[in-house]
Amino acid sequence: MPVIGTKIETGAAQLCAGKLVAFATETVYGLGADAQNPEAVERLYALKKRPRNHPVIIHLADFSAASLWAAEIPQVAKKLAAAFMPGPLTLLLPAGPAAAHTTGGGKTVALRVPAHPQAQQLLAVFGGGVAAPSANRFGRLSPTTAAHVREEFSTVEDLYILDGGSCTVGIESTIVSCLNERLSIMRPGMLSADDITTAANGELLPPSGFLRVPGGLPCHYAPNTPLLLAPDVAWQRPPAKTIAALSRHRPDAVPKPLWRQATDNIDDYAHRLYALLRELDAMQADIIWVESPPPQWTAVTDRLKRAAMRQPN
Repeated sequence: MPVIGTKIETGAAQLCAGKLVAFATETVYGLGADAQNPEAVERLYALKKRPRNHPVIIHLADFSAASLWAAEIPQVAKKLAAAFMPGPLTLLLPAGPAAAHTTGGGKTVALRVPAHPQAQQLLAVFGGGVAAPSANRFGRLSPTTAAHVREEFSTVEDLYILDGGSCTVGIESTIVSCLNERLSIMRPGMLSADDITTAANGELLPPSGFLRVPGGLPCHYAPNTPLLLAPDVAWQRPPAKTIAALSRHRPDAVPKPLWRQATDNIDDYAHRLYALLRELDAMQADIIWVESPPPQWTAVTDRLKRAAMRQPN
Protein backbone atom coordinates (compact mmCIF):
# COMPACT_ATOMS: atom_id res chain seq x y z
CA MET A 1 0.00 0.00 0.00
CA PRO A 2 1.45 3.42 -0.91
CA VAL A 3 2.23 5.87 1.87
CA ILE A 4 0.31 9.15 1.98
CA GLY A 5 2.12 12.03 3.64
CA THR A 6 2.86 15.73 3.47
CA LYS A 7 6.67 15.84 3.69
CA ILE A 8 8.05 17.70 0.67
CA GLU A 9 11.60 16.57 1.49
CA THR A 10 10.52 12.91 1.35
CA GLY A 11 8.95 13.45 -2.07
CA ALA A 12 12.07 15.20 -3.38
CA ALA A 13 14.27 12.42 -2.00
CA GLN A 14 12.13 9.86 -3.87
CA LEU A 15 12.70 11.72 -7.12
CA CYS A 16 16.44 12.04 -6.51
CA ALA A 17 16.62 8.29 -5.85
CA GLY A 18 14.95 7.49 -9.17
CA LYS A 19 11.64 6.56 -7.54
CA LEU A 20 8.14 7.86 -8.23
CA VAL A 21 6.12 10.36 -6.22
CA ALA A 22 2.50 11.43 -6.69
CA PHE A 23 1.67 15.06 -5.94
CA ALA A 24 -1.19 17.50 -6.24
CA THR A 25 -1.40 20.19 -8.87
CA GLU A 26 -4.28 22.61 -9.33
CA THR A 27 -5.58 20.45 -12.22
CA VAL A 28 -5.16 16.77 -11.22
CA TYR A 29 -2.65 14.69 -9.27
CA GLY A 30 0.52 13.88 -11.19
CA LEU A 31 2.69 10.78 -11.03
CA GLY A 32 6.20 12.18 -11.07
CA ALA A 33 9.66 10.97 -12.08
CA ASP A 34 12.97 12.74 -12.64
CA ALA A 35 12.62 13.79 -16.28
CA GLN A 36 16.37 13.33 -16.88
CA ASN A 37 16.52 9.83 -15.42
CA PRO A 38 15.66 7.34 -18.20
CA GLU A 39 15.14 4.42 -15.78
CA ALA A 40 12.74 6.46 -13.64
CA VAL A 41 10.77 7.64 -16.67
CA GLU A 42 10.65 4.07 -17.96
CA ARG A 43 9.21 2.91 -14.64
CA LEU A 44 6.64 5.70 -14.84
CA TYR A 45 5.47 4.43 -18.23
CA ALA A 46 5.40 0.84 -17.02
CA LEU A 47 3.42 1.60 -13.86
CA LYS A 48 0.80 3.58 -15.76
CA LYS A 49 0.79 1.02 -18.62
CA ARG A 50 1.23 4.03 -20.88
CA PRO A 51 2.24 3.43 -24.51
CA ARG A 52 5.89 4.43 -24.92
CA ASN A 53 5.04 6.61 -27.94
CA HIS A 54 2.69 8.79 -25.86
CA PRO A 55 4.55 11.86 -24.48
CA VAL A 56 4.40 13.17 -20.93
CA ILE A 57 4.43 16.72 -19.57
CA ILE A 58 7.53 18.06 -17.82
CA HIS A 59 6.69 20.16 -14.75
CA LEU A 60 8.98 23.06 -13.83
CA ALA A 61 9.19 25.37 -10.84
CA ASP A 62 9.57 28.37 -13.12
CA PHE A 63 9.35 28.95 -16.87
CA SER A 64 12.86 30.42 -16.81
CA ALA A 65 14.08 26.80 -16.87
CA ALA A 66 12.29 26.10 -20.17
CA SER A 67 15.44 26.70 -22.22
CA LEU A 68 16.98 23.59 -20.63
CA TRP A 69 14.26 21.45 -22.21
CA ALA A 70 13.16 23.28 -25.36
CA ALA A 71 15.34 23.86 -28.40
CA GLU A 72 13.54 27.15 -29.03
CA ILE A 73 11.06 29.33 -27.16
CA PRO A 74 8.87 31.30 -29.60
CA GLN A 75 7.69 34.77 -28.65
CA VAL A 76 4.06 33.64 -28.39
CA ALA A 77 5.14 31.05 -25.81
CA LYS A 78 6.85 33.72 -23.74
CA LYS A 79 3.70 35.85 -23.80
CA LEU A 80 1.51 32.95 -22.68
CA ALA A 81 3.94 31.95 -19.96
CA ALA A 82 4.00 35.50 -18.64
CA ALA A 83 0.20 35.61 -18.55
CA PHE A 84 -0.67 32.14 -17.23
CA MET A 85 2.30 30.52 -15.51
CA PRO A 86 2.13 29.28 -12.85
CA GLY A 87 -1.28 27.95 -13.85
CA PRO A 88 -3.26 25.32 -15.77
CA LEU A 89 -1.39 25.80 -19.06
CA THR A 90 0.96 23.46 -20.95
CA LEU A 91 3.07 24.74 -23.84
CA LEU A 92 4.13 22.51 -26.72
CA LEU A 93 7.58 23.57 -27.95
CA PRO A 94 10.43 22.18 -30.10
CA ALA A 95 12.20 19.56 -27.96
CA GLY A 96 15.80 19.92 -26.87
CA PRO A 97 18.11 16.95 -26.16
CA ALA A 98 17.38 16.94 -22.40
CA ALA A 99 13.70 16.17 -23.04
CA ALA A 100 14.35 13.04 -25.08
CA HIS A 101 12.95 10.59 -22.50
CA THR A 102 9.57 12.38 -22.34
CA THR A 103 8.65 13.06 -25.97
CA GLY A 104 7.31 9.64 -26.94
CA GLY A 105 9.70 9.65 -29.88
CA GLY A 106 8.35 12.95 -31.23
CA LYS A 107 10.06 16.27 -31.82
CA THR A 108 8.15 18.37 -29.29
CA VAL A 109 8.26 18.80 -25.53
CA ALA A 110 5.31 19.70 -23.29
CA LEU A 111 6.19 22.10 -20.45
CA ARG A 112 4.07 23.26 -17.55
CA VAL A 113 4.53 25.35 -14.38
CA PRO A 114 1.85 24.23 -11.89
CA ALA A 115 0.34 26.75 -9.47
CA HIS A 116 -0.44 24.41 -6.56
CA PRO A 117 1.73 25.36 -3.54
CA GLN A 118 2.69 21.74 -2.91
CA ALA A 119 3.84 21.23 -6.50
CA GLN A 120 5.77 24.48 -6.37
CA GLN A 121 7.54 23.43 -3.16
CA LEU A 122 8.34 19.95 -4.46
CA LEU A 123 9.80 21.27 -7.72
CA ALA A 124 11.83 23.92 -5.91
CA VAL A 125 13.34 21.44 -3.43
CA PHE A 126 14.00 18.84 -6.13
CA GLY A 127 15.57 21.46 -8.39
CA GLY A 128 14.85 19.81 -11.75
CA GLY A 129 12.16 18.91 -14.24
CA VAL A 130 9.58 16.31 -13.22
CA ALA A 131 7.85 14.19 -15.84
CA ALA A 132 4.33 13.86 -14.46
CA PRO A 133 1.31 12.55 -16.32
CA SER A 134 -1.87 12.04 -14.30
CA ALA A 135 -1.48 9.55 -11.44
CA ASN A 136 -3.74 6.81 -12.81
CA ARG A 137 -3.60 3.83 -15.12
CA PHE A 138 -3.42 4.95 -18.73
CA GLY A 139 -6.72 6.06 -20.22
CA ARG A 140 -8.66 5.99 -16.96
CA LEU A 141 -10.17 8.74 -14.82
CA SER A 142 -7.63 11.22 -13.54
CA PRO A 143 -7.29 11.48 -9.73
CA THR A 144 -8.15 14.67 -7.88
CA THR A 145 -7.43 13.50 -4.32
CA ALA A 146 -4.62 11.52 -2.68
CA ALA A 147 -7.12 8.76 -1.89
CA HIS A 148 -7.87 8.36 -5.61
CA VAL A 149 -4.17 7.81 -6.28
CA ARG A 150 -3.87 5.20 -3.53
CA GLU A 151 -6.90 3.36 -4.89
CA GLU A 152 -5.33 3.36 -8.36
CA PHE A 153 -1.93 2.03 -7.22
CA SER A 154 -2.89 0.14 -4.07
CA THR A 155 -0.23 -2.56 -4.52
CA VAL A 156 2.74 -0.23 -5.16
CA GLU A 157 4.50 -0.15 -1.81
CA ASP A 158 7.33 2.29 -2.63
CA LEU A 159 5.09 5.01 -4.07
CA TYR A 160 4.97 8.13 -1.90
CA ILE A 161 1.82 10.23 -2.28
CA LEU A 162 1.98 13.86 -1.21
CA ASP A 163 -1.47 14.83 0.04
CA GLY A 164 -2.28 18.30 -1.26
CA GLY A 165 -6.04 18.12 -0.76
CA SER A 166 -8.63 18.23 -3.52
CA CYS A 167 -7.44 19.71 -6.83
CA THR A 168 -9.11 23.07 -7.35
CA VAL A 169 -9.44 23.05 -11.16
CA GLY A 170 -10.22 19.35 -11.49
CA ILE A 171 -9.46 18.66 -15.16
CA GLU A 172 -6.20 18.64 -17.06
CA SER A 173 -4.38 21.72 -18.35
CA THR A 174 -4.98 23.50 -21.63
CA ILE A 175 -2.26 22.41 -24.09
CA VAL A 176 -1.22 25.06 -26.61
CA SER A 177 1.19 24.44 -29.47
CA CYS A 178 3.50 27.41 -30.12
CA LEU A 179 5.54 25.84 -32.92
CA ASN A 180 6.76 28.28 -35.58
CA GLU A 181 4.92 31.11 -33.80
CA ARG A 182 1.59 29.41 -34.67
CA LEU A 183 -1.00 29.13 -31.90
CA SER A 184 -3.08 25.95 -31.79
CA ILE A 185 -5.06 24.49 -28.89
CA MET A 186 -4.18 20.80 -28.80
CA ARG A 187 -6.26 19.96 -25.72
CA PRO A 188 -8.90 22.31 -24.29
CA GLY A 189 -8.81 23.18 -20.63
CA MET A 190 -10.19 25.81 -18.30
CA LEU A 191 -8.11 28.49 -20.01
CA SER A 192 -10.35 29.39 -22.94
CA ALA A 193 -9.54 30.19 -26.55
CA ASP A 194 -10.29 33.85 -25.82
CA ASP A 195 -7.86 33.77 -22.88
CA ILE A 196 -5.13 32.40 -25.14
CA THR A 197 -5.60 34.73 -28.10
CA THR A 198 -5.90 37.83 -25.92
CA ALA A 199 -2.71 37.08 -23.97
CA ALA A 200 -0.70 36.14 -27.05
CA ASN A 201 -2.16 38.89 -29.24
CA GLY A 202 -2.59 36.35 -32.01
CA GLU A 203 -5.13 34.12 -33.70
CA LEU A 204 -5.70 30.42 -33.23
CA LEU A 205 -4.95 28.19 -36.20
CA PRO A 206 -5.66 24.50 -36.85
CA PRO A 207 -2.78 22.19 -35.85
CA SER A 208 -0.18 21.82 -38.60
CA GLY A 209 0.60 18.16 -39.28
CA PHE A 210 0.52 15.26 -36.82
CA LEU A 211 1.73 16.08 -33.31
CA ARG A 212 1.98 13.72 -30.36
CA VAL A 213 0.23 15.41 -27.45
CA PRO A 214 -0.20 14.19 -23.85
CA GLY A 215 -3.79 13.06 -23.27
CA GLY A 216 -4.67 13.60 -26.91
CA LEU A 217 -6.02 10.17 -27.86
CA PRO A 218 -9.69 9.88 -28.90
CA CYS A 219 -10.46 7.52 -26.01
CA HIS A 220 -9.22 8.76 -22.64
CA TYR A 221 -10.33 9.85 -19.14
CA ALA A 222 -12.73 6.91 -18.92
CA PRO A 223 -14.38 5.03 -16.03
CA ASN A 224 -14.52 1.23 -16.13
CA THR A 225 -18.31 1.40 -16.57
CA PRO A 226 -19.38 2.33 -20.12
CA LEU A 227 -20.36 5.99 -20.27
CA LEU A 228 -23.19 7.39 -22.35
CA LEU A 229 -23.18 11.13 -23.05
CA ALA A 230 -26.55 12.39 -24.24
CA PRO A 231 -29.00 15.24 -23.59
CA ASP A 232 -31.81 12.95 -22.46
CA VAL A 233 -31.80 9.49 -20.90
CA ALA A 234 -35.51 8.67 -21.34
CA TRP A 235 -35.32 7.19 -24.83
CA GLN A 236 -31.77 5.87 -24.42
CA ARG A 237 -32.47 3.37 -21.67
CA PRO A 238 -31.73 -0.20 -22.78
CA PRO A 239 -34.01 -2.86 -21.30
CA ALA A 240 -32.90 -4.57 -18.08
CA LYS A 241 -29.94 -2.23 -17.64
CA THR A 242 -29.02 -0.49 -14.38
CA ILE A 243 -28.20 3.18 -14.93
CA ALA A 244 -26.14 5.50 -12.77
CA ALA A 245 -26.45 9.15 -13.71
CA LEU A 246 -24.84 12.58 -13.50
CA SER A 247 -27.47 15.15 -14.42
CA ARG A 248 -29.17 18.32 -13.23
CA HIS A 249 -32.40 16.48 -12.39
CA ARG A 250 -32.79 12.83 -11.45
CA PRO A 251 -34.38 10.73 -14.22
CA ASP A 252 -37.26 8.45 -13.22
CA ALA A 253 -35.26 5.46 -14.45
CA VAL A 254 -32.43 6.11 -12.00
CA PRO A 255 -32.74 5.25 -8.28
CA LYS A 256 -31.69 8.07 -5.99
CA PRO A 257 -28.58 6.24 -4.64
CA LEU A 258 -27.28 5.92 -8.22
CA TRP A 259 -27.69 9.62 -9.05
CA ARG A 260 -25.32 12.54 -8.61
CA GLN A 261 -26.55 16.07 -9.24
CA ALA A 262 -24.70 18.19 -11.80
CA THR A 263 -24.15 21.85 -11.04
CA ASP A 264 -24.84 24.74 -13.43
CA ASN A 265 -21.52 26.39 -12.54
CA ILE A 266 -18.74 25.37 -14.93
CA ASP A 267 -15.89 25.80 -12.45
CA ASP A 268 -17.65 23.68 -9.83
CA TYR A 269 -18.61 21.11 -12.49
CA ALA A 270 -15.00 20.71 -13.63
CA HIS A 271 -13.73 20.62 -10.05
CA ARG A 272 -16.07 17.76 -9.11
CA LEU A 273 -16.30 15.87 -12.42
CA TYR A 274 -13.74 13.10 -11.97
CA ALA A 275 -14.59 12.55 -8.31
CA LEU A 276 -18.29 12.13 -9.15
CA LEU A 277 -17.53 9.79 -12.06
CA ARG A 278 -15.41 7.68 -9.70
CA GLU A 279 -18.34 7.46 -7.28
CA LEU A 280 -20.70 6.42 -10.07
CA ASP A 281 -18.16 3.93 -11.42
CA ALA A 282 -17.99 2.24 -8.00
CA MET A 283 -21.75 1.58 -8.06
CA GLN A 284 -21.30 -1.22 -10.60
CA ALA A 285 -24.16 -0.09 -12.80
CA ASP A 286 -24.36 -1.28 -16.40
CA ILE A 287 -24.14 2.27 -17.79
CA ILE A 288 -23.20 5.71 -16.51
CA TRP A 289 -25.42 8.27 -18.21
CA VAL A 290 -24.12 11.84 -18.22
CA GLU A 291 -26.39 14.65 -19.30
CA SER A 292 -24.63 16.66 -22.01
CA PRO A 293 -23.25 19.90 -20.53
CA PRO A 294 -23.79 23.23 -22.30
CA PRO A 295 -21.95 23.32 -25.66
CA GLN A 296 -19.84 26.29 -24.60
CA TRP A 297 -18.29 24.16 -21.84
CA THR A 298 -15.61 23.02 -24.26
CA ALA A 299 -13.13 21.42 -21.86
CA VAL A 300 -15.52 19.25 -19.82
CA THR A 301 -17.37 18.25 -22.99
CA ASP A 302 -14.04 17.17 -24.49
CA ARG A 303 -13.28 14.94 -21.49
CA LEU A 304 -16.75 13.38 -21.48
CA LYS A 305 -16.68 12.69 -25.21
CA ARG A 306 -13.36 10.91 -24.87
CA ALA A 307 -14.65 8.90 -21.90
CA ALA A 308 -17.68 7.86 -23.92
CA MET A 309 -15.44 6.46 -26.67
CA ARG A 310 -14.33 3.56 -24.47
CA GLN A 311 -15.83 0.27 -25.57
CA PRO A 312 -17.16 -2.21 -22.98
CA ASN A 313 -14.84 -5.13 -22.18
